[in-house]
Amino acid sequence: MAKEKKSRDTQKKIFVLDTSVIIYDHNAVKNFEEHDLAIPITVLEELDNFKKGNDIKNFEAREFTRFLDELAADSASLQDWIQLEGRDKGKLKVIMNTHGTKETDAEKIFDDRKNDHKILNAAISVQAENPDKKVILVSKDINLRLKAKSLNIPSEDYNTGKVKDIDLLYTGHTTIENVAPEKINELYEKGYCDIDAIPEQDVSKNHYYILKSVKSSALAYYNPVDKRLEHVGKTPAYGIKPRNAEQAFAIHAVLDPHIKLVSIQGVAGTGKTLIALAATLEQRKDFKQIFLARPIVPLSNKDIGYLPGDIKSKLNPYMEPLFDNLKFIQNQFNETDQDYQRITDMVNKEKLVITPLAYIRGRSLSNIVFIVDEAQNLTPHEVKTIISRAGENCKIIFTGDIFQIDTPYLDSESNGLSYLIDRLKNQDLYAHITLEKGERSELANLANELL
Repeated sequence: MAKEKKSRDTQKKIFVLDTSVIIYDHNAVKNFEEHDLAIPITVLEELDNFKKGNDIKNFEAREFTRFLDELAADSASLQDWIQLEGRDKGKLKVIMNTHGTKETDAEKIFDDRKNDHKILNAAISVQAENPDKKVILVSKDINLRLKAKSLNIPSEDYNTGKVKDIDLLYTGHTTIENVAPEKINELYEKGYCDIDAIPEQDVSKNHYYILKSVKSSALAYYNPVDKRLEHVGKTPAYGIKPRNAEQAFAIHAVLDPHIKLVSIQGVAGTGKTLIALAATLEQRKDFKQIFLARPIVPLSNKDIGYLPGDIKSKLNPYMEPLFDNLKFIQNQFNETDQDYQRITDMVNKEKLVITPLAYIRGRSLSNIVFIVDEAQNLTPHEVKTIISRAGENCKIIFTGDIFQIDTPYLDSESNGLSYLIDRLKNQDLYAHITLEKGERSELANLANELL
């Protein structure tokens, strides 16, 4: 609903917000135009459980409760409709009724007094009290939306931050056929050629190209600084050789000092994290530290506290894939080689740090390369928070697979990585590459294609 063009239906609506919407975006209440908003008291109870901690959900909960406190400063009660600040904004109130109506009671229908059913009952009560208005439950929880619809309560996802057509998501590279042979020869001989080698509509900043003529081909990218096409070679990075054009593009993007933000997207086995880490190690002298982080997504949605051992033991299972990539790079060399020993020294001296994302949030990101793995498990707000921490001489690399979401309230359209790719394409400081060909093994490729 948020920030979309108004439809022909001009009826004023009341949107009932679920906790998942607030945790996803604490500013959600500002994005419903002139319509009114109802917050079930159960949502405030759930937000109270999230107020302590350093994760982004804790931040979102605290910010929203502060917003409500300020909103209610000049009002006697949140049970009354309070005007939201801003032109053409609606009103907001807290709904106390969690018992539904005599005709419809979600707790009785589903035979369970869980919080979701209290939220459904709040929506039912709002619907009963406002028969002249359309009442809609907004939730990131698919099951809650389905339950609402089964009770004849209209429900929808919170759409702010969602990519509208995921099938048309920017890939970062294009194949151009029928390129003039002399242009390809010029790329190889001079290292660059004029932009007129490709159609004008295909020109995009930091975009990559596979150029093909009748007899030859070349890899290139558009340099927005010099406004020309430049040749991209299949340059190895710290012992890792690119196996296809997309991997060569990804290595080039990470190594380019003018590109400060890189995203690499692809299915399992395409080499996202490996390429990002190897290319970062190649330019280790340009930065004081390398941080490799990933969000913690607890198994079965349980907090990591239920796992045995100290904090390091609890986190090891989540960090192991990152160590696997580091070991793979290290094993490209003999144990006596300087490049092999250098990785061990960097880890021991904390020049290379592998850590959960929650441990890195809030730090000053200056003179470092920051690789964020599994970025598809971040919200758009989390991605924005990370990028906004960038200081001098900072490079940030996001990697992930937008079709492999591990968090319950995100999908391929609403996760932070898709949002980043969609919103920042064609910017001077940003480059993106979608890796399409699996390079892990023939068996892994078979699984990705047929299973």
